[in-house]
Amino acid sequence: MYNSKVYIPKQRLNILEQNSSGSEIDQNEDGSLSSVNRLNRGRIAIFIDGANLFYAALQLGIEIDYVKLLGSLTSGARLLRAFFYTGVDLTNEKQQNFLLWMRHNGYRVVTQELTQFPDGSKKADLNVKISVDMLKLVGCYDTAILVSGNGELAYAVNAVSYQGVRLEIVSLRSMTSDSLINLADSYIDLGMIQEKIKKTH
Repeated sequence: MYNSKVYIPKQRLNILEQNSSGSEIDQNEDGSLSSVNRLNRGRIAIFIDGANLFYAALQLGIEIDYVKLLGSLTSGARLLRAFFYTGVDLTNEKQQNFLLWMRHNGYRVVTQELTQFPDGSKKADLNVKISVDMLKLVGCYDTAILVSGNGELAYAVNAVSYQGVRLEIVSLRSMTSDSLINLADSYIDLGMIQEKIKKTH
C-alpha cells in the first residue's frame, strides 16, 4: 500500500540534506504539496499525457476537474506553461469543444490526429512531442511536473534531470513505471489527491 507521503527515491535523498529546514518533503492531508515541497520549485512547467490521465481517472472512477488540477499542481508556484497532449478525432465535436475550453482555461493544447490500426483501434503516440517540449524548454523552467506514468518517457526525463531541473511525477501508482519513479525528485500518487482534483456534480 502507498501512503500519502511523496515517494523520494534513494538516489535523490541527498536533496533532503540540502534542505535547511531538515523537514521531509511531504503532502498535506488534502493532497496538496506541503510548504517544504514548494521550496525552490521556481518556475514550473507542466506536461500532461492526456491519454494516461484519462485512463487513470477511469480506474479511479472520477472525472477530472482541470481547473482544480492546475491549482493543485502549481500550489502557488510560478507557472511557465501547462501543456496538455492528446490524440484527436477531428470529427468528434464534443472533443473539439473540450479542447477549446482547455485552451481558454490555462492549458497549451498539443494534438496529434489519431491513427487507426487494422484491429479498429485508434491511437496517437505523443511521447516524442512531450519529450521534445521538455528538452526544448530547459532553461525556461526550474521544475518539470510530468503527469504520466509512461516509462517510454524515462529517457527524456533523465536528460532533463541532468540539466539541473527538478522533476515531479504525478500518476496513478498502478500505471506508473518504476523507471520514472526512480528518476523523479518527488512522486505523487493520483489516488491520494483524487478528492482534490475530481469534479463534483
